Amino acid sequence: MESLLGRRPAKRLDLQELEGALVARAIGSDLCDALTRLGHPPSDDAAQRRSDRARAQEARESLHCAIAAWDEPWAATWADAVVRAGLLRDFDGDSAARLATDVRRLLDHLGHPQPSASSRTEIAATLYGSAHALDAGTRRASAVTHALRLRNGPLDERKLWEAAGILPDRVSAPALVWSLPVAGASVLDVQTRFALHAGLPIHISLFALQQHPISVDAGTPVLVVENPRLVEAAAERILPACVISSNGNPSTAVTTLLRQLQQAEASLWYHGDFDSPGIAICQRMHESGCSPWMMGARDYVDAIRQAKESDVQLMSDPKECGPTPWDPKLQAAFDHHRLIIHEEFVLDGVLNRFGRFNQ
Repeated sequence: MESLLGRRPAKRLDLQELEGALVARAIGSDLCDALTRLGHPPSDDAAQRRSDRARAQEARESLHCAIAAWDEPWAATWADAVVRAGLLRDFDGDSAARLATDVRRLLDHLGHPQPSASSRTEIAATLYGSAHALDAGTRRASAVTHALRLRNGPLDERKLWEAAGILPDRVSAPALVWSLPVAGASVLDVQTRFALHAGLPIHISLFALQQHPISVDAGTPVLVVENPRLVEAAAERILPACVISSNGNPSTAVTTLLRQLQQAEASLWYHGDFDSPGIAICQRMHESGCSPWMMGARDYVDAIRQAKESDVQLMSDPKECGPTPWDPKLQAAFDHHRLIIHEEFVLDGVLNRFGRFNQ
């Protein structure tokens, strides 16, 4: 540096002065050329980072520009949430503006007094040309979810879309039912009775429930279980009790059926897996009006003891289960043991006891 500049350089080097010294000695035509000839070419990574930052800035500015005319007071909040969620990653300005336009198109559709479609896939095909355009996990669906949450409140994703009038199709994800003692005379009631007489479980779609609501006698006991295997087992042993599977988190068909049964004053009970997701589902079912069935601390500890006596190696759950207001001791017991009891392991006890309870 001294030989180039003719003096000892300061702590901060003036690159323009350095470039002038290198050019004066014919080492290169400019600083980059000189460094390259000296064996130290500039890094492409730095240039790429600068380009990426400029592209990201362009996308953010384009997004905010696209929502400037929106009437919603939460528009800027939505844009910030989209950026924080990483939904503009690798987007340029045009792509960001297109995302805002797609969300705007859906919001306008929801504001139509008589929307032309109600199912998620139909709306996706109608607005975007693809039935998969609003599939969960896509950027468009995530951006729409952020907008719906600001529009309709802090609901879970399924309820959020339903509150906006966007349903999954009404024939898939039906409720799986065994021995539902229907009290009406509709086509669905007749179909349900025929299935019972034939010894068969029956799938009841949301479409059918909306066309022909189900009713039962007041006080009818109904056991809701998490896993379809218990409905199958109930049919195999011709259990004299109604069993409905939520199949994990209940679909809209299941929640609709349970709501209709509640309106008929049926007595609803729920049993699921003893793991953190299963207990969380039980909590939500409890909040919706189902009484937990064999879902207490004693039932959990008895199942663990049964597994040990049978030399069954139980899997462990790294997560806490959360509150269990129907039996606070269950939360303490689960968080202490952290052992998973799947519903199928206690299948006989759950069904047999409920069958006797129903008699």
